[in-house]
Amino acid sequence: MNLFPRWLAFLALAPALAAQTVLDPMVVSAARAPQPPEQVAFSAIPLSGDALRAAPTVTVDDALRAVPGFTLFRRSDSLTANPTAQGVSLRGLGPSGASRSLVLLDGVPLNDPFGGWVTWAMLPRESLDRAELVPGGGASAWGNSALGGVIQLLTDPVSGERTRFAASQGDFSTRSAEFEVTRPAGRGTLQVLGDDFSTSGFPLVAGERRGPVDIAAWSHHDWLSVRWRTPLGDNLEATVTARTFAETRGNGTAYTGNSTRENFVSAALAGQAGAVFAWNATAYATDETYTSTFSSVNATRTAETPASNQFDVPSTAAGAAWTGVWTQAGGVRTSAGVDARFVRGETREDFTFSAGAFTKLRTAGGSQAFAGLFALHERPLLPNLRLTLGARLDEWREDDGHRYESTISTGASLTAAQYPNREGTEFSPSAGLVWTPAKAWRLRAAAQQAFRVPTLNELYRPFRQGTTVVETNPALRTEHVTSGELGADWTQGPLTLGATGFWNDLHDEVANVTIARGPGTFPLFGTLAAGGLGQQRLNLDRTRVRGLALSAKWKAAEKLSLTADWLYDDATVLRASVSPTLVGNRLPQVARNSASLGAVWQAPAGVTVTPRVRWIGRQFEDNENTLVLGEVVVADLTVSRPLTKHLTLFFSVENLGNARIETGRSADGTVNTGTPRLAFGGLRGAW
Repeated sequence: MNLFPRWLAFLALAPALAAQTVLDPMVVSAARAPQPPEQVAFSAIPLSGDALRAAPTVTVDDALRAVPGFTLFRRSDSLTANPTAQGVSLRGLGPSGASRSLVLLDGVPLNDPFGGWVTWAMLPRESLDRAELVPGGGASAWGNSALGGVIQLLTDPVSGERTRFAASQGDFSTRSAEFEVTRPAGRGTLQVLGDDFSTSGFPLVAGERRGPVDIAAWSHHDWLSVRWRTPLGDNLEATVTARTFAETRGNGTAYTGNSTRENFVSAALAGQAGAVFAWNATAYATDETYTSTFSSVNATRTAETPASNQFDVPSTAAGAAWTGVWTQAGGVRTSAGVDARFVRGETREDFTFSAGAFTKLRTAGGSQAFAGLFALHERPLLPNLRLTLGARLDEWREDDGHRYESTISTGASLTAAQYPNREGTEFSPSAGLVWTPAKAWRLRAAAQQAFRVPTLNELYRPFRQGTTVVETNPALRTEHVTSGELGADWTQGPLTLGATGFWNDLHDEVANVTIARGPGTFPLFGTLAAGGLGQQRLNLDRTRVRGLALSAKWKAAEKLSLTADWLYDDATVLRASVSPTLVGNRLPQVARNSASLGAVWQAPAGVTVTPRVRWIGRQFEDNENTLVLGEVVVADLTVSRPLTKHLTLFFSVENLGNARIETGRSADGTVNTGTPRLAFGGLRGAW
């Protein structure tokens, strides 16, 4: 099967096109078209831009933790987490550094082309219009990477005249400045967004094991985005976007750190043919380079030894999509389209440190291509019963998989592996029903099948973190999941209660499986120190993730709103032929119970108080369930007050009680911890 000629005609017709058509505040992620939340059969959680800005957090991903089902791979947020650990998980569906959920910014995938993780620092906050989370849904519309659901983030529309800014200063020399300027420009509108952020950070190792090698994990990033929207006719408009991003991080010791550089362009056309048919087309390209250093630290944490220097990890991605929406009388609607995405990446690194220098060089990587057709049809079956059917057909291909290793001093070849090209075809159906038997009730049922092809990082890039060595597996199989959920919502006046039961049957989950333990020398891993682990990325035959999500929203008074959410998540290995001892174990990094409480109180004198309390239950660091991360309760608070019509003063405290948030635990007893108490305040303006 030759993937590219089949789609060449489409790619040639997709103009060099834009990020996102301006849409009303509707859920759009599940069907790639505007859709009222009450018509979505899967769970759909909208969050307004105002709510995200008011959240008592420094980062956008931490603001999204108001939804208990939303987590990064580990408990740490993007303030200090290594980018490779910033993959997002929804409802605990196989968390890993490679996201099993698709994250979109203005309709374009934000997942890293090489590793699948998400660079959350790249996201705007002051200029976010809204966010939409659809756990367990969206695969029929989006295909690969939407296995666990879709998160759509939309920036302010490129229209009108608007100015926003926010500046803050806080503990650990944390400072941030972000702005948005939107102005008419000729027949169109120009929007400029920018952000500058830095923090001196804090040590990641808990105090009882911290040693001289442990320093604060600092970070600094900048980004600038320019968007231009203009009409091309009475029913046609174009939007062009360009963005540049740069980030540098220290990862907690003098040697370890990483940097990311990205340049991105996109363009879109949106057209309307009367009241019956609308369409949009998008094309984008991104070029990224990433560097990272890793080390091993001795038992007393008095010295570290370089383990690898990934001095260049270049990756590129390009894609295009066309979507059409046909609306008929009686609430019948059909959306259909095509899309394609191509990614290429490679790791270039020095490894095996001896006598004060690295002795070996490795290059490894390849390319992947995806192309899909999709269609979704919605129609009422009865006045109070609505049906949604979806189907998607994808073709994927992997090319040029390779791994070359050589001796630095002589150039002599040690490994010269070229892996066979692979390809596949995937079918992703979905179905949903929404029934409103009475005014107060809305009942839902939905199911889908989804897939995820392992990332280039999982296939080809080995790495070493501390005393743990993780080897690649270019023969990893594609992950598949069958998901279903039943939900009910009841609204009576100011009170809304919701309940959703969900079930996921995941086959061939990619996991880091321990197959060697130090001390000793092993064929696949080389020398492992005492307490060291040798792991390989392998497929677990079958895992099951099931649970119950409960939510409550209450407008207790005109100036007081309360929310409560609880998630029970049973994520268990059912079959693992590569390591039968894992059967019955819980998936690592998934708490069985989590909950959150939030409120917004419009206090006297114009003061707004926004508290949030999160409870994260006990979970395991490892797939063998031997390393426990303790439960924790984290309280956050924001207090704000307008100074003028356009200017607001705010003060926030993360982790108000300075709780110990255990984010990692190693076999030698070293515990990593997350953000301690962090206070910051500043000004926010809008005109």
